[in-house]
Amino acid sequence: MSFSSDIQSTFISAAVASATAISAAAGVANNAALTLTASPYVTDAARKITITCAGDDDAISFNIVGLDQLGNAATENLAGTDGGVSTSVGYWTSITSITAVGDPAGNVSAGTSNSVSAPIFGGRLRLQGLYAVNTGTAGIITFRETSPTGRVRMQFATVGSATSSEYPDIPDDGILFKDGGYVDYSPVNMSSITLFYA
Repeated sequence: MSFSSDIQSTFISAAVASATAISAAAGVANNAALTLTASPYVTDAARKITITCAGDDDAISFNIVGLDQLGNAATENLAGTDGGVSTSVGYWTSITSITAVGDPAGNVSAGTSNSVSAPIFGGRLRLQGLYAVNTGTAGIITFRETSPTGRVRMQFATVGSATSSEYPDIPDDGILFKDGGYVDYSPVNMSSITLFYA
C-alpha cells in the first residue's frame, strides 16, 4: 500500500536587528540616495526596516522602494527623526533604494529591525505542527491570518533557553487560515521555526 502525504513545510529564520545592515552610517546629500550594502539588499525574512538619523531630520523623510512580504513591488515614505530611529510600517523582503526627501543634517544609516512577519503560505492552509528553536530570551510568537496585521489565530510562548527546542501540540484538524498565514516574532525570542501545513 502506498501513501502520499499532502503536508508541506516551510523554514523561517532571521538574524537579530542591525542598524547598518542595509546602509552604513554616512552623510547623504540633499534629495540623494543612501548607498546600499548590496543592490538590491535582500532581507533574510520579511521584516520591518529602520532608518537612524544622527542629526535633526524630523522635518524630512526617506522614500523606500523594494518588495513587500509577498514579493510585490512596494514603496513607503518614512519620516526622519531628531537623532533617533524610525521604523517602517511595512515588512520588506528586498530594498532597491532609499532616498532622502530633503537635506539630512548628519549621518544616516539603514538597517533591519527585530520585527519579523514571515509568510507561511499565501493561500488557504491548515497549520498542522511546528518545531521551534529557542534563544536565551523568552517571548511570544503570534500567528496571523491574511496579513501581518490580520486576525490572531494562535500564540505560543518560547522558553528562554538557548538552542533548546519546542514541538507544541496542535489539534488534530489543525488551525485554519482562510487566506494565507503569517508568523510574527522577534529573532531575539526565537532562532528558527519549521512549520507543517496542508
